[in-house]
Amino acid sequence: MNFMELEQLFCDVNDFYLMFEPSFQAQLLFSSERKRIKHSQLCLSEIMTIIIYFHHSNYRNFKHYY
Repeated sequence: MNFMELEQLFCDVNDFYLMFEPSFQAQLLFSSERKRIKHSQLCLSEIMTIIIYFHHSNYRNFKHYY
């Protein structure tokens, strides 16, 4: 994959996530427990793009992929 394909992949994943996330949040069951939500430095779309890109590569593990 080249850079343009990576950019298109991210756009597709991000568009999917923007449509999927509200319906996913609406279906979650709520509990009375307080849970801390830590925000990461990468958004979920970026993480998913890296994972998809990794699976399309010829690397067998993330250590070598990195």
